[in-house]
Amino acid sequence: MKTVWRLLSYLLKYPRWLTLAIISMLGMVGMSFVVPWLTRYVIDIAIIEQQWHLLLPLALGVIAATAVHSAFVGGRRYCSALLGQRVIYDLRNQMYKHLHSLPFGFYDTAQTGELMSRVTQDVNLMRRFLGFGVVNLTRSILLFLGTLVVLLYINVQLTLLILITLPPLLIVLRIFSRQIRPMYRQLQRRLADLTAVLQENIAGVRVVRSFAREQYEIDKFDEVNWGYLDQNISTVRARAFFFPLMRMVSQLGTALILWFGGRQVIAGAMTLGWLVAYNQYVGRLLGPIRMLGWLINLAELAIAAGQRVFNILDTESDIKEKPDAVELSEVEGEVEFSDVWFRYPDTEEWVLRDISLKADSGERVALLGATGSGKSTLINLIPRFYDPDRGKVRMDGYDLKDLSLESVRSNIGMVMQETFLFSAPIRENIAYGRPNASLEEIKEAAEAAQIHDYIATLPEGYDTVVGERGVGLSGGQKQRVAIARALLLNPPILILDDSTSNVDAETEHLIQQALEHLMEGRTSFIITQRLSSIRHADEIVVLDRGEIAQRGTHEELLERPGIYREIYELQSKGQDELSEEIFERARERARASVQERIGGEQA
Repeated sequence: MKTVWRLLSYLLKYPRWLTLAIISMLGMVGMSFVVPWLTRYVIDIAIIEQQWHLLLPLALGVIAATAVHSAFVGGRRYCSALLGQRVIYDLRNQMYKHLHSLPFGFYDTAQTGELMSRVTQDVNLMRRFLGFGVVNLTRSILLFLGTLVVLLYINVQLTLLILITLPPLLIVLRIFSRQIRPMYRQLQRRLADLTAVLQENIAGVRVVRSFAREQYEIDKFDEVNWGYLDQNISTVRARAFFFPLMRMVSQLGTALILWFGGRQVIAGAMTLGWLVAYNQYVGRLLGPIRMLGWLINLAELAIAAGQRVFNILDTESDIKEKPDAVELSEVEGEVEFSDVWFRYPDTEEWVLRDISLKADSGERVALLGATGSGKSTLINLIPRFYDPDRGKVRMDGYDLKDLSLESVRSNIGMVMQETFLFSAPIRENIAYGRPNASLEEIKEAAEAAQIHDYIATLPEGYDTVVGERGVGLSGGQKQRVAIARALLLNPPILILDDSTSNVDAETEHLIQQALEHLMEGRTSFIITQRLSSIRHADEIVVLDRGEIAQRGTHEELLERPGIYREIYELQSKGQDELSEEIFERARERARASVQERIGGEQA
């Protein structure tokens, strides 16, 4: 019930349309009693008493009552549908906004397809309930109570006899409700799994085909699709059993009317007109009860969907902004890590251990280490994608937690290791951080990133639309567009996460030349696997299993034994990539060198 009340609370945001829907519903219910009443007069007075002059007025009265009833039905449908659409519009916006506020830890485990299913399919099920089910449920209750009063007024004995059929019908409804709810929850889970597999395979179609795994993925989708079909069949089977059963039980009332009511008409205790009207009223009494099965069906779907949607909305972000957060108008670019420890949620292993590091304004800090050493995690703490479990990260002396998220992130330009481009013109991708930038500024950034010449060769130049995730561009071209996007932002802090990993040596040299000029006066954090890219850094930090193993300039690190010097010596002239194997060999050689030195001192 908590989910239902929470859903209904969204309707209260639109009191005018809610009021109009209620008025239309009440008018519709009221007019439902008029036609049977007129039918009684047609039979008992106009026909049986042969007062022919009343036939036309009564027939016109039926037409007028039906017209008014239809008008109220149309008004109720329009207002309730509008209410449902408005509520779902708000709910989708709320979900989308909330998804943007959730921390990266949430997306580390969430499936894209499942999230899409919740924003689209689940929300649509809630719309059907709010736009149609709620009003019809209220109408059914009012119609049932009003009809019951009229039936008691017409014939108490017959009404009490009809009520005998209600308990069996309510029992069937109760059993149906208890069985169908878990079925619908499982059905929504199956649909989310299906959407997730579909989205994942469409996004990774090139990987699937490159490894000739089409049949495997087809079989996997078939298995998930069959699970969804099987759950649908189970749900349909339950509905196919219960709905006819409810109709059969409700038809017992009609049989009782014909039997007991017919005897009363023959005995003169009841007129034929009242019997016909009574039978029509019973239809209005049992109709809402029969509809309850369909409404329960709709409500259970909406409740299952609502629980899934509210699970997302109730997920709180670990990255919270203080009410009195400081807005930095001008950022110098000083970044400091003080005794930072970090591990990912639901894990025991520390990814970063006791990291203390300071980059003054305008300095360039290079981070070097094997895969899993904590390089990317460390730089992800700067824009507060994550918060450290212990210690502090400061910007210009302020704890990041004391600053507004916008003032932190708007002053950081990032080129991530996994480049993401939107399906939009190249100029929009470059100007994503500065949508009002002029074309000349966009071109300057593209020239600095060594991508302008390529864009100029395209048929539509900067208006060329790249495919989803940058399909149509090579890996190096995508990274250069991403570099141009970061440079156009002109931030005081730059983060380059292996930004030259997908370019050839010549392109890397050109990019490095541009970066040398553009990093002047900016605090820069550089992650790379190539030592040639970090030789001129103000400080090189070697990370090993989440700890700082060495730090210093290129020349300083070469002068003393350690991992960095061993890597430098192990890398051949033709191989400048820092592989896991080379890093492991460098670690072992550094350890052996230290032990040899200790042994020599003891001797």
